Amino acid sequence: MKRRLFLASLALITTASAQDKPTPSAEEILGLVRRSYAMQDHRMTGKLRDDDTGKEEPLELTLTKSVMRFRFASEPPEIIHLDLTTNPATLWQVKPGGSSQVPLKNGADAVRGMDFNYEDLSQRFLYWKDVKLLDANARLTTARIKCWLVRVTAPDTSGPYYTVDLWVHQDSGGVAKMEAYNKGGKLVKRFEVSKVWKVGDATALREMRVQSFNPLNGDRKGMTYMTMDKPEKQ
Repeated sequence: MKRRLFLASLALITTASAQDKPTPSAEEILGLVRRSYAMQDHRMTGKLRDDDTGKEEPLELTLTKSVMRFRFASEPPEIIHLDLTTNPATLWQVKPGGSSQVPLKNGADAVRGMDFNYEDLSQRFLYWKDVKLLDANARLTTARIKCWLVRVTAPDTSGPYYTVDLWVHQDSGGVAKMEAYNKGGKLVKRFEVSKVWKVGDATALREMRVQSFNPLNGDRKGMTYMTMDKPEKQ
């Protein structure tokens, strides 16, 4: 039975199983991740929770073939949507009074005071051209699932990340883990799925842990949990 994996902030789904196929190139793996967006048609509710303060931020995540939309209803209300019809995808911010494209210079800004930033939601790194396959048989120790480990390098230093390592689930094409590094090679961000829902033949995100790090000493600066309810078909 084919399986699907979609991650909440990334929400990636694919129906193609790679288990018995030749190892794809790094570029093909990234293409698989990007194409999986077109298979979305779900609405999910959930929340962000700051591990240090306990602050919670309810959210609604809508996924379609053309857009990924994060809706925050608490004050001040805000909608962040990723336009998947452009290449690279374009991030927009909607607030009372109008909408505007999120400029690249704001990529490091925190979203709702959490450990997510606008660079994370824009997922620009999925479109970077410098991409390498580091390990065709990587395994995540938490679940022992088989992944491709891919590294992408930014074309410049304008954003908060310079290199990003992606663990892409071989059976689904979904990103199960991400680590981002600055120009000096220091870890600054880590995403990792910690719990999932089983929904028919699909595997859906239940909880994802997002950690940010101080590049000067490696200490963890903060941790945010994203927890999602079972998805609803639109």
